[in-house]
Amino acid sequence: MIKYALQCDAAHQFEGWFGSSADYDDQAARGLVECPLCGSRGVSKQIMAPAVAGTKAQRAAPAVDPKMREMMMTAMGEVRRHVEENFDNVGDAFAKEARAIHEGKSEERSIYGEATPAEVKALVEDGVPVAPLPPAALKKTDVN
Repeated sequence: MIKYALQCDAAHQFEGWFGSSADYDDQAARGLVECPLCGSRGVSKQIMAPAVAGTKAQRAAPAVDPKMREMMMTAMGEVRRHVEENFDNVGDAFAKEARAIHEGKSEERSIYGEATPAEVKALVEDGVPVAPLPPAALKKTDVN
């Protein structure tokens, strides 16, 4: 895996993880890399220092503003709620059904479900548009 610092043409900065630098190049060329904030596909890699394993000097992760965290968690919850209320849940048949829709063998509709990492990788490699569903919010009773 390789992590890139990315920026869209609207100057939004974010990170992206790819199986290799060739995977990034391929996905970017096919228009599959997009800004999570504005949806722009005008994305480019930014200069970043490589992470070197085994270094002694490690900094703590920067603190996240609690208001920003709450805003992001709320937005992710709204996305998940919208998908669950408006898309068809196809369960573990997701990869098969997404491919059938993409190939025109099944009715065009919005779906969600479950897929293995290998199934997701195969879908992406074949140009089938897929995205992970944000996780469900934890219930207060489930948190320590």
